[in-house]
Amino acid sequence: MSTAIAEAPAESAATDIQSYLVTFIIRRFDPEVDSEPRWVDYDVEMYSTDRVLDALHRIKWDQDGSLAFRRSCAHGICGSDAMRINGRNRLACKTLIKDLDISKPIYVEAIKGLPLEKDLIVDMEPFFASYREVQPFLQPTKAPEKGKERLQTIADRERFDDTTKCILCAACTSSCPVFWTDGQYFGPAAIVNAHRFIFDSRDDAGDVRLDILNDKEGVWRCRTTFNCTEACPRGIEVTKAIAEVKQAVLSGR
Repeated sequence: MSTAIAEAPAESAATDIQSYLVTFIIRRFDPEVDSEPRWVDYDVEMYSTDRVLDALHRIKWDQDGSLAFRRSCAHGICGSDAMRINGRNRLACKTLIKDLDISKPIYVEAIKGLPLEKDLIVDMEPFFASYREVQPFLQPTKAPEKGKERLQTIADRERFDDTTKCILCAACTSSCPVFWTDGQYFGPAAIVNAHRFIFDSRDDAGDVRLDILNDKEGVWRCRTTFNCTEACPRGIEVTKAIAEVKQAVLSGR
């Protein structure tokens, strides 16, 4: 005897997610045709869960393939898509549309203080030159015991834990008014990365780095405006780290 099996009712179609037409005004610059940067408007269909990076992708893929910007991991780790969004330094991949006022245009431009190459791309070499100058690598004078690691207490590690988070996006450095006006200033990111090794108990070159930063273009150029701390996408207390390096210059680490 056969048994009839009733079919389950079909699932109702999911409600469509609401989209919004958002205006982006991007500061464009092509050195081959432009003498000065210019602002260009783009209307883009966006969802509240989208990011500014998604908008840039849609503009480049669907509207204007000549738009130039950097991005890599798209998850806030590589730091390559730092730019000014509505006047603030942010990572495009970490800036959600729902956190911006889409009733007004969203302004996007390259970070300040570094040579503009094209559109949202700047020359990062001056930034990395300062980074290299502070010798951001471990420099112990003694080799560890054979087969042993360089041991460190939890407290010693916590001393510089915050400054290990830097992803070298340049958001902090390019938010600094001193850096905008003085191209020789090391900048917050270089000092943060010096801090990471100055206070590492396994390192023996702290005095060398302190001598490098005890310069007219070093830590003493900082005016403690907190722009760098506010701009850091990783939440590093940049201004505090700079103050600690200043204190170390005066008293030793």
